[in-house]
This record gives sequence, C-alpha cells and structure tokens, in this order.
Amino acid sequence: MAIRVCLSVLLLAFLLAAGPFVQVARAQSEEEAATAEVVEGADLGIVGDDTQVFSDGPLSPAAGVETVCVFPKNAGKIVPAGEETELLVGLQNEGESTLNVVAIHSTLHLPYDHKMYGQNLTVQNFFNASVPVSVQATFPYTFVLSKFLQTGAYDLVGYIVYEIDQHPYQNVFYNGTVEVVEAGGLLSVESVFLITLGVALLGLFGLWAYGQVQQLSKKTKKTTKVELGTGTTDANMDEWLEGTAFAQGSKSKKKK
Repeated sequence: MAIRVCLSVLLLAFLLAAGPFVQVARAQSEEEAATAEVVEGADLGIVGDDTQVFSDGPLSPAAGVETVCVFPKNAGKIVPAGEETELLVGLQNEGESTLNVVAIHSTLHLPYDHKMYGQNLTVQNFFNASVPVSVQATFPYTFVLSKFLQTGAYDLVGYIVYEIDQHPYQNVFYNGTVEVVEAGGLLSVESVFLITLGVALLGLFGLWAYGQVQQLSKKTKKTTKVELGTGTTDANMDEWLEGTAFAQGSKSKKKK
C-alpha cells in the first residue's frame, strides 16, 4: 500500500512538471498555417510604450483579413522577463483592396481579470509594408517584458493595425496564455520545487524499502530451527549432568 502511495505522488509531481509543454502539437499546426514569406521590404520602427498609432475609438477588423500567430521554436510560449521574445504574425488578405500594415502592439493582463494590465508592451511600426489582394505575408514582432515582473501565467493580447483606402482597421492576432519565467534561468521556481520534492520522495521510498528488507531478514532468522537427533541429545545431556548428584543417583538405580 505504501509503495502505491509513493508511486502516485511521484506521478503527480511528474505531470505538474510537464504542464508547460502539453501544447506542442497545437503550436506546430499554427506554424504550418503561417509559412508565408516574411516581408523583407518593410522598414521597421520601434516607438515608446505610450505612443498611440491608432484612432481614439476602438478599431474593428476588415472583411476578408485573417491573422495567425506563431512563437518560433517556442511551443510552450515561455517568455523570459527582461529578455527579447520574438513572434511572427501571419496576415492573409482576401479582401477587395491592398492593405498597408501600420503597426503591431500588445498588452499583458492578469489571467483572472483583463481589466488589470500587467504591462503595455512596445509598439512596433512598419513602413512600406503593403499586402496585395489574395496574398499572405508574415511580420516579425519583438517585445520585452519588465525584468521586475513576477513569474507565472499571464494573458497576452496582440494587435495588428493596418489601413485600407486610408481607413484604419485592427485584428487581434493572439489572445492567450504565456508563461513568464526568470531571465537567464533554465529552471523556474516551480520546477526546482518539483525536482526537490521528487528527490525527497525517492529518498523516503529508499528508506522505507530498506526498513522492509531489514524486518524481513529478522523474521527469517527467528523462524530458522535446528533439529537434533535423539541420540545426540541424550549424549549431550549425560555430559552436562556428569559429576552432579543427579548423575550419581541415576547410576545407583541402574546397579540395583
């Protein structure tokens, strides 16, 4: 029973440690959908976090314009705080006019309440980035989270702003969870805790197994019996009683 309990706890720890990597298949399918050529002729410009590149009111997506997002070589969507993270935004224009990409920007939110901003991320401008009708294009976007941001799961919302006939539009290319980790660290605090827990459980299991072996060995020694023949027992008894009053009395009885 104790062995089953230990194995169940070890399995739970392994599943928790493997949690951030269960979306690999989905990310690969998204990457295949965004295999269009990256726009190289577009000039990039990076402006401050507070710069506004869109109108005062909310922008809506244009008809026939579809977007997709891929985190290159980052299926788990791991974002180190304080370091650059790159993603690719795929855009497909199935509308009636050529569109001009203006900018890409994103915001970070607490997962339980999108009204609470974790951080407004950098706005990245594009110049001379046009996408004709029936063409797919991919645009790179790089952002950096604050190095003081607490690690854990956050919701990232990304937007791409473009113009058609000088009218601004906006599509949400990503609205999902990312895992923020410490910069430069291969292991997060949660991973270190799980590894430590696993080692401790293995140590406890080893001590328990050693104790069971020791108890089994003691029981085996106690149940071992030595059988002695009748003649050997009598001879030993005679030697032990030799010289005592009991032995002399026995000899007298034999003479009579």
